[in-house]
Amino acid sequence: MSTPQERIVPTNLRNEMSRSYLEYAMSVIVGRALPDARDGLKPVHRRILFAMHELGLTPDRPFRKCARVVGEVLGKYHPHGDTAVYDALVRMAQDFSMRLPLINGHGNFGSVDNDPPAAMRYTECRLQAIATDALLRDIESETVDFIDNFDGSQQEPTVLPARIPQLLLNGSSGIAVGMATNIPPHNLGELIDG
Repeated sequence: MSTPQERIVPTNLRNEMSRSYLEYAMSVIVGRALPDARDGLKPVHRRILFAMHELGLTPDRPFRKCARVVGEVLGKYHPHGDTAVYDALVRMAQDFSMRLPLINGHGNFGSVDNDPPAAMRYTECRLQAIATDALLRDIESETVDFIDNFDGSQQEPTVLPARIPQLLLNGSSGIAVGMATNIPPHNLGELIDG
């Protein structure tokens, strides 16, 4: 059996801080702050859309309470806090925030004058046709890889099988550790026609 002194590994402080900071920075970049170029979504947005797809909230189905969607995302895919998830959901429903909203919101989703949205227990949502047709259509066709969620109880897609360049269509902004992005939205017709 070793003593506590024998288990201490001497290391250079500068090297350890550099390595630890880089690992933290990459975790933030990949895990939260910047969108993936393949589907144009940050993890929280991807998880919301996938959860809504799993709940069957397609454009031809009735609206469901946003609180139900937020609970599904928190419980299965994104254990970070309801405010972050609801804010991301609201943004995807605002036609003044996205060129083509991915979520069809019913109720008060805020205003261009920076008025806040109503609480999630009052608002309702379902997917827009663009989200089901362009981002989620082939999700069951083994077109993308799936990984375990945070506790290994569910599977979630690494990216959505985007049929359009969603990153350019709706743009994105994000601030990470040591880097940032601010991509403006573009016209759908110009993107598709080339």
